[in-house]
Amino acid sequence: MERVRVLVVDDSAFMRKMITDILNSDDRIKVIDTARNGKDGIEKIRRLKPDVVTMDITMPVLDGISALKEIMTTMPVPVIMLSSKSDYGTEHTINALDNGAVDFIMKPSGEISLNIETIQEEIISKVIAAKDVGIPPARSVKDNPSPTSLSSYLPPTRKARDYSLIAIGTSTGGPRALQRIISDLPGDFQTPILIVQHMPPHFTKSLAERLNKLTSLQVKEAADGDVIKPRFVYIAPGDFHMVVEEIGTEYRLKLTKDPPVNNHRPSVDALFYSLANHKNLNKTAVVLTGMGSDGASGIRQIKQVDKQAFVISESEESSVIYGMPKAAYETGLVDQVLPLHQVGHFLGKIT
Repeated sequence: MERVRVLVVDDSAFMRKMITDILNSDDRIKVIDTARNGKDGIEKIRRLKPDVVTMDITMPVLDGISALKEIMTTMPVPVIMLSSKSDYGTEHTINALDNGAVDFIMKPSGEISLNIETIQEEIISKVIAAKDVGIPPARSVKDNPSPTSLSSYLPPTRKARDYSLIAIGTSTGGPRALQRIISDLPGDFQTPILIVQHMPPHFTKSLAERLNKLTSLQVKEAADGDVIKPRFVYIAPGDFHMVVEEIGTEYRLKLTKDPPVNNHRPSVDALFYSLANHKNLNKTAVVLTGMGSDGASGIRQIKQVDKQAFVISESEESSVIYGMPKAAYETGLVDQVLPLHQVGHFLGKIT
């Protein structure tokens, strides 16, 4: 196997050495050089053509966001951002994901992370996964073509039920995918949407705030006890599972600190499991881009008890990482495979 060639961009000499040592400890990776700011990084990307770049957000001369925008416009390469968990860091991380970054890694203790080795496994796994990502130049969510016709995709008519709900699960590449879907929903869209995006605490709130600016729907980070309402989009908070409970005539969200499922909290499977036994719900489950298989087991459980539940998976052609959608598809229970630019339009037709 050819080793993944990585360029490390960070203004801290300590961090450059720590990240380099972590990556070089794995035989599958080779750090080919380091850069001390975004300007230096861009010059070395042009010259060295790395497979993957790790990029700090806060740097002098040229910051990580500005460097990322130029990289994605002129010489696209998979970029993984390193972020702090401050308000500044979370907001700018979501901005970076919107502008084409493949993924991000949260520094465990601020701008200078003396214990960054605690996330060694995460850095290595994300760099290896990023190598095979096909990265187009960053673009507006409206630049992709809209579907010319979705009439052939319409599912069978479902039996009348009291309530409809959409549940979406995603991981790597999810923020841009969600941005596209939310922007494509029709203005009169009514069906509540529940979203599990694999993210740590703080980042999900920034994601909700950013998505809320793109739509007339109300997008919010979910709170324990929220009544699920039409025209609302609820995002599971980082480090909490989000499940659905039926209380009287209402459906409410419950946030739990139950053990991680598939090494994730929030977990897509945890949300899907909770939906399975609600008999008066029209359920649409959607699995988008991401590493791993979270969501596949939940799909099996939903379909086992509710044959008319409808399941959508994102196509390989539009997935940043075709892991979760592939695992969903391989269950044999997916009703429709769609490229990302058709998912929002499709949801507008079937719910």
